[in-house]
This record gives sequence, C-alpha cells and structure tokens, in this order.
Amino acid sequence: MYSWYSVFPKSPWLSIYAWVVFCILPFFFILRSASPFNLTIGIILLVLFFLSYYFSAKSKNGLMYMWISFEIVITVVMTLLFGYVYLSLFIAFSIGNIRRPVGFFIIYGLHIAILIGAIVAGFFLEIELFLPQIHFVIITVIGVVLLPFNLYNRQKRDLLQDQLEIARERISELMIIQERERIARDLHDTLGQKLSMIGLKSDLASRLMDRDIESAKAEIQDIRQISSTALKEVRVLVSGMRRVKLKDELVRVQQMLKAAEIEVDIEGNPNFPDVSPIVENVLVMCLKEAINNVVRHSYAKRCCIIFEQTEKAFVIRINDNGISIAQNGVNLPGNGLDGMKERLEFVNGKLSIKSDNGTQLKIMVPAVLKQIKEG
Repeated sequence: MYSWYSVFPKSPWLSIYAWVVFCILPFFFILRSASPFNLTIGIILLVLFFLSYYFSAKSKNGLMYMWISFEIVITVVMTLLFGYVYLSLFIAFSIGNIRRPVGFFIIYGLHIAILIGAIVAGFFLEIELFLPQIHFVIITVIGVVLLPFNLYNRQKRDLLQDQLEIARERISELMIIQERERIARDLHDTLGQKLSMIGLKSDLASRLMDRDIESAKAEIQDIRQISSTALKEVRVLVSGMRRVKLKDELVRVQQMLKAAEIEVDIEGNPNFPDVSPIVENVLVMCLKEAINNVVRHSYAKRCCIIFEQTEKAFVIRINDNGISIAQNGVNLPGNGLDGMKERLEFVNGKLSIKSDNGTQLKIMVPAVLKQIKEG
C-alpha cells in the first residue's frame, strides 16, 4: 500500500499540491456560514476527517473499514451542512487501496450510494449550495466512480509484479542450485577416479623406492601424466560453467528502465577485463537488484549507470533523480539492500549509499583475483 500522503504516487510534488488545495478549499465553504457554531463544527469535522484518513491508511483489515466509514459519515455531514462534497475523492483513494475484493466492492458500493444520496438530499434541502457548483459535483461523482477501480487495478498489478519478481528470484536460486549439483557431479566423475589412482600409485611408488628405483620412477611418471590429464579436464569443465556477463545483463536493465519510462544513461565499459566469473556474477546480481529498486521504489525519471575499473577495484555506480532513501538506507526493509550487501561481502565487496537529490549507489569489488593472477 502506498504512503498515506501519496495521492499521486509517481508525482510527490503534485501530491503536495493536491493536499494544499483540498485542505484550504473546505474553508471557503465553511466561512460562508455566518454562524460561529457552524464554523466550529466545520473545523472540527475537517480535523476528524483527516485524522480518520491518516489512520485508515495506517490500519489493516477491520480497523481500515471502520476509519473509512467514519470518513464517509463526516463527508455526508459536510455535504449537507456546507455543500462540500470533494472530501469524497480522498475516500475514493482510501477505497482503491483496499486489497480484499469483497471488502473493496462492499465499501465502494456503499460510498457511491451514500454520496449520491447526500447530494440529492442536499439539492432538496438547500439548492443554492449545490446549483452553482453542479458541474464540479458531477466531475467529483465521476472521479469517485472511476478512481477506486484505477487504484485497485494498480494495486493488483503491483502485487502481481512483486509475485513475479519473487518467482524469478526463486527460479534463479533453483538454477544456481541445479548448476552447483551439475558441477559437483562433473567434478566427482572427472576427478574421483583419477585422484584415487594418484593415491594408489603414490603409495606404490613409496614402497618401490627402496627396492626398485626404476619401477618407482615409472609410477611417478604415471602420476604426473594422470594429474596433467585431470588438470586439463578440470579446465574444460570450468570453461563450460554458466557465466552471466555484465554486458548481457545491461541489455535487460535498459529494457526494464525503458518499460518503466525512465531515461537511462550508460557511462564506461561493462566489459571488465580479467574479472573472475564469481565476481562478475555477483556484480550482475547486485546491478539487477539495484535497478529493481530504482524501478519499483524511486519514482525516478532518469537513471545513470557508470562502470569504472581501477587497479584495485571494479566499481558500478547507479544514480537516480527520484525519491531519496532516508538515512542512506539504514534500517530500510524490503528493498534488497541487505541481500546486495551479503553478496558483496562474499567477494570482499562493499555497498555505499548517498541521498542527495535522488539516490547514489556505489557497488565496489576489489580486484583481488587479478592481483593474485599477476603475482
């Protein structure tokens, strides 16, 4: 469920503008009443409405329905006393965030019926309050009818996307497990017999060393030949390991950002030379998780991906202009940052986050394997 203040989830500034308008506008209707009593009642009703709206966004199950019912009652009173029907748009937003189909359709139907009944009753009680704004009232009723369905369908779509993402991650984990089992079988079949043969021939060579030096040399020569053959087979096996490359993942990342209507800039070369398969796979998984966070949580319009390589490290930077992460991601659940940190720790890598006009995320893995190779 979206934040209680986020009337337009992808446009935070537009949400603030809507809140200012809908918080100030009721006073134009309330102040038209010359009675101090009605003025006091109107202000109290507004405060109670926005408190109910806040608690309805924070509550779950039965409490949510209770607070929405309070909102509907307050809106009816505001409609009959002051002709102000526009609070019903906030109720429509609350109803659209209900995930249970039965509860959604019950509250949705009751809200429309009660609102229309209150408007009709208001026309009979004091037509002067409604006739000058009849066109705005009609637009409000249309919004009350259409807005909950739009929000409800978006909630379902987001839920399905989350489930699909979980399924994809599960499939990836199963593929990794399957690949590990295959490698284990291949290693067993490739090395098991040869290592046993090397052990037997080593024992035999040690026993022949004192009695028949020529036979011992022949056994040692056989051990050398067997180990050389085993080494070649291991190299063939490792070369056949499944490896995900950054440049291939980058293509999928660009497609994902384009589908989310986020402009993407690529700087640097994703083809890191001398990067090991393990490190590259970790970088690929972290890049994918970071872009998922940008698409699903940042509400950004632009994202820049920078690839850098120094003598000591492989670095990927992901910068977006969306909503900044509070406290630089500390104690922020559900965004995959912990998983990224765990993967990077496996290869002695590091994840750093900064929030300044968006989010700047830095993925760094030391080029240890390259240094070992050169040494």
